[in-house]
Amino acid sequence: MRVQATAKSGVSTAGAARRTTGTGFTVGNDNTPSQVSAPASTGALNSIDALLALQSVEDAVERRRRFARRGVKALDMLDALKLEILEGRMDIATLTRLEAMLGELTERSGESRLDETLDAIGVRVAVELAKRRAQ
Repeated sequence: MRVQATAKSGVSTAGAARRTTGTGFTVGNDNTPSQVSAPASTGALNSIDALLALQSVEDAVERRRRFARRGVKALDMLDALKLEILEGRMDIATLTRLEAMLGELTERSGESRLDETLDAIGVRVAVELAKRRAQ
């Protein structure tokens, strides 16, 4: 929106800004529209999108750690089940957690040795679940 100054009686319209002797703010009566700059390029937005996309990509080291943590968690649950069996008690919650863990162990990590180890753990979990269901 452009505001235009109108000349009133008793007010002079100078073409250029009037300067005062002190340092301060001066206003010019120039009614010509100023140049409007071109909109900012979308390059900045594209770089932000690219940065967000890179952050969502999981690197190989983090993926390996995540799968290794799953294997350790499954082994810990098997140890807990072993202790419960040795103590002569069996907790249904442990079996439920083992069933949930068995589902997580089926995902592939992309590394053959890690996948083989996780498969072996998964077989052990499945065997223990099958033995407990038979009882």
